[in-house]
Amino acid sequence: MQRYFVKNRASEDRFFIDEEDRHHIVKVMRMELGDQIICVDPDGKQAICRLAEITDERVAADVVQWKEEVSELPISVTIASGLPKGDKLEWIIQKGTELGAHQFIPFSGARSVVKWDEKKAAKKIERWQKIAKEAAEQSHRAVLPKVERAMSFKELLAKSKEFDYRLAAYEEESRNGETSVFSAVLKQLKPGESLLLVFGPEGGLSEEEVQQLTHNGFNLCGLGPRILRTETGPLYSLAAISYHFELLR
Repeated sequence: MQRYFVKNRASEDRFFIDEEDRHHIVKVMRMELGDQIICVDPDGKQAICRLAEITDERVAADVVQWKEEVSELPISVTIASGLPKGDKLEWIIQKGTELGAHQFIPFSGARSVVKWDEKKAAKKIERWQKIAKEAAEQSHRAVLPKVERAMSFKELLAKSKEFDYRLAAYEEESRNGETSVFSAVLKQLKPGESLLLVFGPEGGLSEEEVQQLTHNGFNLCGLGPRILRTETGPLYSLAAISYHFELLR
């Protein structure tokens, strides 16, 4: 059953779907009146719905049954990635969404080869958000992750104050055999709290960035004995978080 994130709450148990999702329902899936879909509203509430009306502008779907499912991590995890080369960030957003990330923040790191182009920013963010939306629908998420605009490192530090816990993956910690910080923070986190995880670009975090992170309340952590790529670290971390909170019971 196809899943769609709708922009507005149901009105008298009826959802209205327009734009790209309407096109997908009518032109791609070729659905007809009476067919069923799942609608997810802005509050994360999910319902099985039956198509009741199809026009050139929108689709109306009536609620058949509200669903009581828990598909979200009990904590809010934000992934901050130093701008990497190529399509690595798209991979992080897609797979990170599947693994339960709540938010993504790209930032310009000292060692980022890619430079942020404000002229192309809107299209970039639109594409990243679309990737997150499709991944959230595919993985049966109840929350659509947000992809922030690319920030400077200074802006990232300022935004970090919004989170309950702050961690930065640092390869030197892995080389030195550090294994306890990440695990210890997961044990401290309580349902409803937030965690910001920072990962450097391909060249890693610079020494100056590491100093600023620790000065701003971040704990440095290793992610096991192996050095992970910039696109692998976030996924490793999210998988470990899922295991800790959802499987290790």
